[in-house]
Amino acid sequence: MKISPPQVLSDYFNSANDGRIDDAAACFASDALVHDENHDHKGAEEIHAWIKDTTQKYHPKSEVSSIHSIEDAFVATATVSGTFPGSPVQLQYTFTVHNDKITHLSIQ
Repeated sequence: MKISPPQVLSDYFNSANDGRIDDAAACFASDALVHDENHDHKGAEEIHAWIKDTTQKYHPKSEVSSIHSIEDAFVATATVSGTFPGSPVQLQYTFTVHNDKITHLSIQ
């Protein structure tokens, strides 16, 4: 049985691509954990700061090519472009979602 990705994943990518920092941060649970560039960002305040810093520094845009489920997670593959060395790059976003909020995100 194919499982559709939760709406919050589309909300996150759309908000992030539009530079809507507060809306992107609102997609996360208050105790969520994000792992990106070998750093962990835990909780609403740190995740908001991570989104704000990343958006202002790199102006990233993600073009999602696929999202599939693996056990209790969703894996999105996206081409990410912006003002960072090596742009564009292909990245995998692994999300865990609970109660329509992202509880964990790992970007590789």
